[in-house]
This record gives sequence, structure tokens and C-alpha cells, in this order.
Amino acid sequence: MIRFLSLAAVLALCACARQEPAPAPSAPPAATNTAPTAPSSSTPAAGTQSEIEQATRSQESGDSDTEHTPSDTSLEQMAAAPAAAPLPAGKWQPGVNYTLLVPAQPTSVAAGKIEVMEVFWLACPHCYALEPFIRSWLKSKPAYVEFVRVPVIWQEIHKAHARLYYTLLALGRQDLVAKAFDTIAAQRVPLAGGDEQETLKLQQKFATDNGVSADDFAKAYNSFTVNSNMMRAEEITQRYRVQGVPFVVVNGKYTTDLAQAGGEAKLIELINDLTAAEHSH
Repeated sequence: MIRFLSLAAVLALCACARQEPAPAPSAPPAATNTAPTAPSSSTPAAGTQSEIEQATRSQESGDSDTEHTPSDTSLEQMAAAPAAAPLPAGKWQPGVNYTLLVPAQPTSVAAGKIEVMEVFWLACPHCYALEPFIRSWLKSKPAYVEFVRVPVIWQEIHKAHARLYYTLLALGRQDLVAKAFDTIAAQRVPLAGGDEQETLKLQQKFATDNGVSADDFAKAYNSFTVNSNMMRAEEITQRYRVQGVPFVVVNGKYTTDLAQAGGEAKLIELINDLTAAEHSH
């Protein structure tokens, strides 16, 4: 109980920025699937606390110490030339409101579709604040735009929440994603414990309280589908060197976030303009 309250207290300070730098892939667009090294500790409980404290530090700064060596062709490199697809004149500036990726990255959507990918965290207050705007946008977005969500994976707490997200999707209970978001980000109930067994128990209870059988949840939790999605989420976190969430990638060509866009409403507006420009290109 003490550990649970401690986790809840720390999540009350939820940050959406990563403190330590992300490992750089050896050559774009390839990326390793190696998870970031968790801080060592003399006891498991202290180690878990340390991981969560690191995950929840530097909320507003989003500082990063990532270094780009001359031999590293960065995915976050800003091109000197403007984007190929025209945007409304004077409205958005490359390098200020968005970053043009060089080289552009492959997407996971069908031909003719424009992918909008949000990298997020279920415990991030900024992601939670963006949720109403995303839900409203999904009702009105053009049919050619396909929205893809990927949970960020930095440390063990992020892995725990990413696995919960993918388990709910595997069970066909997308409706519970919003409830998990509300439980973790708004109610500050971590749904993650000091180890994998405790985390499974907490998340299983959340699922059973919402009409999912404990056996079904456990099977999906350890399924090939969920494990594959976890590997992909980790690869995407590293490929795009995600240092803060929410982080948006449009059609594998542009990245942006709340700070660059100027807030939630402006971010949706920028997404609309980028996707429209891509569609007309």
C-alpha cells in the first residue's frame, strides 16, 4: 500500500519529457530495439522509485543532452529548403512550428492515405489535455487522413503503460483506453507497480472492474501481438529520438509538438494544414 501511494504521489508530478538522451540509431532509417538502460539500485523498490522519478522530472523544460556526431545523419535534421508541399503563406515556419525530416520515413498506412502519428504516454498531463482536441478532430478529419497512436517507451513505467494500451487494443476494448487515460493521468492512479507481477495484478484488476475476464486479459497481455507492438513502439521512440510527448509525425515527413505549434488548438490546425498540403502534393 505504501509503495502504491508513493507511485501515485510521484505520478502526480507527471512529466512528459525524457531526462536522459535517447540512443541514436546507427544509420537512418534503421534503429535498434534495445531498451534504454534503467538506473541501477540496491533494492527493487528503490530502483522502481528512481525510474519513475526520472520519468516524471523536467516536466516543462523538455531538456535533452543528445549529441549529434558528424557521422550521424539525424532524423531530426532540419532541411535548409522549405517543405516540398506548400503551406499557407506566412502561417507556419519550418524549424519553428515544425521540423522537416531528412530523410522522410516510411509510414504504416495504405497508399493514398496520409498518416498522422501521435507518440504519447497514458500518464502525461499534456497528452491528456490534448485528448479532447484529438477526439474532436477525429470526428471531422478528412477520410484520406489515418490516425495512428504509439505509446512512448523510455523506462519501465512507460513500458508498463504501453503494454496496458496494447493489451486493451488486442482485447478489442478501445473504449477502455480513454478510461485508462483518465484513471492514470487525471485520477493519478498509476496502474503500475514495483515489478511486472504487481503491474499485471493492478492492470488485471482495472480490466476485470470494467468487464474483462482475468484470463482473457492475461492471455492478451503476454500475446505475440502485444509483444510485437511493444517492439515497434520502442523502435519508433528511438527512430524519431522522441524526447517529449505528445509528439506528432505527419506522413513520415514532419514532426511537431505542442510547444512548436503554440498549443492544442494550433497543433490541430497545423496537422490539418500539413496533411492537406501532403494530399495535394
